[in-house]
Amino acid sequence: MNFTVPQIAKMIDHSILRPEFTLEDLREGCAIAKKYDVASVCVRPCDVTVAVDLLRGTNVMVGTVVGFPHGDTPTSVKIAETELAVHQGAKEIDMVLNIGWLRSGDIAAVEHEIGLVVKAAGSAHVKVILETAYLTDEQKLAACWAAERAGAAFVKTSTGFAPKGATIDDLALMRSAVSPKVQVKASGGVRTLDAMIAMAGVGVTRFGTSATSEILQDLARRQVSVPGGRA
Repeated sequence: MNFTVPQIAKMIDHSILRPEFTLEDLREGCAIAKKYDVASVCVRPCDVTVAVDLLRGTNVMVGTVVGFPHGDTPTSVKIAETELAVHQGAKEIDMVLNIGWLRSGDIAAVEHEIGLVVKAAGSAHVKVILETAYLTDEQKLAACWAAERAGAAFVKTSTGFAPKGATIDDLALMRSAVSPKVQVKASGGVRTLDAMIAMAGVGVTRFGTSATSEILQDLARRQVSVPGGRA
């Protein structure tokens, strides 16, 4: 598969989620997102208003997380987090589903909660984080089906805080589970251009990563060295 730097950039959600990050880290992350014109930044809930100000006038969306990273906050809190984030200017919501409910087989509760977050998000896109490291293939499928029925725009592998992140097998399974109207996001350990290209090959259209500069610089170097400018 051949990609240009702008094409890959528009598949990236630049992640600025580490708990130890300072305001300067947030500013630097937003500057990277602006420089490369990525799809979005994914920031901590406390950073939404600052990120919106930093990226005003650009084409970079601001996204944030809900029920992060364990998915075990009460539904009412997830709704409140979503409503506040949207009010502050977030255009994308990455919510962690209730992993315990899913593993217990209460798919109806999982789907209902996702639906309430989707409703609270309004026009903002909701990405449902499965946290695949803790799930069987059957549970991954059930989660994808529930997310689509509930109106989610994306299904997403991981928070980046579990023992394992995105894998090709999980991404292919998730892509097979949902219709074309639902996109698949890879997150957790996505740190190289080769990994991104391989994942795009199984239908992934969005990537959560903090290695944005390294990935895009790698692609730019490859394009310079290949006749015709294609990697």
